[in-house]
Amino acid sequence: MNRFVVALIVMGAVAGAALWHGHGLLNQTLALDGDALPLEIRSGETLQGVAARLHAEGVIDAPERLVWAARLSGRDLDIKAGEYEMHLGMRASELIDMLVAGRTVLHAMTIVEGWTYTQLRRELARHPAIVQTLDGVDDERLMARLGKPDKHPEGWFFPDTYLFAKGTTDFAFLERAMRTMDAHLAQAWELRDSGLPYATPYEALVMASIIEREARVVAERSIIAGVFVRRLERRMRLQTDPTVMYGLGPDFKGPLRTVHLRTDTPYNTYTRNGLPPTPIALPGASALRAAVQPANGDALFFVSRGDGTHKFSATLEEHNRAVRRYILGKGDDGNGTER
Repeated sequence: MNRFVVALIVMGAVAGAALWHGHGLLNQTLALDGDALPLEIRSGETLQGVAARLHAEGVIDAPERLVWAARLSGRDLDIKAGEYEMHLGMRASELIDMLVAGRTVLHAMTIVEGWTYTQLRRELARHPAIVQTLDGVDDERLMARLGKPDKHPEGWFFPDTYLFAKGTTDFAFLERAMRTMDAHLAQAWELRDSGLPYATPYEALVMASIIEREARVVAERSIIAGVFVRRLERRMRLQTDPTVMYGLGPDFKGPLRTVHLRTDTPYNTYTRNGLPPTPIALPGASALRAAVQPANGDALFFVSRGDGTHKFSATLEEHNRAVRRYILGKGDDGNGTER
């Protein structure tokens, strides 16, 4: 056997031993004090730096050998920055797989149906995992950056629960919620009934926002939509309280009084015809669907029963009786006779 062959055999044996030893290192269980331990990888940080930190915390032994073992498996170069969680029983190989794949901890934020844009921005600013970048950016500049110049921001962000990694910016969150609304609005517009009194999808969005604020019971949303559509078709004023409240500003908490109903603003549907100029809230999927697929019927009025449902009426006389019964508390036997 010549020296060259001997050298090859020795090299192969060394490589095999290295691979075997590296495999053993990667299969070692992390030493965690508890069920889980957070791990944050900074942008640009290498596996060597991470291994050194974990060694200092007593999670792994021999950080240099761990890096070497990872290098032999070809997984030492491309770890992703972010927030991770190591769990009890995790092996070193699983940790490296997690860092390379970027399986970061996901945080959640829910946009609630019926929130206003002001409420959304307030809650977004409070979220500890979201990076704030929009301080000092007014709504006009924000909407221009989001691709909707000259649009009011109200109504454009879809209510849902969004999952995201720590470090997501407020702008990125809003952009995602807006794109989601774009998709839902486009779908609703595509499925709309014929002959509706909306010239554009935006008008359907405005209507959906009113329905969202008026209807607490999902089953009533298409009925309420039908009332508003018929009023628009007959050029009757919508006379809906949520629009009045919106026009009085975000600090108005109610209750509405007669003086408020007579105070003219662009959103007062008691003093102005047609839809308000913008949405008044962030509508969800069921409100969008109701706006474009309103229920048939003859009702032109409705009044709250005080339990989340409404009494619908086809005539003003019938409506006035319902108001006396449910708002003024005078009662009615259903035939116009007060009790």
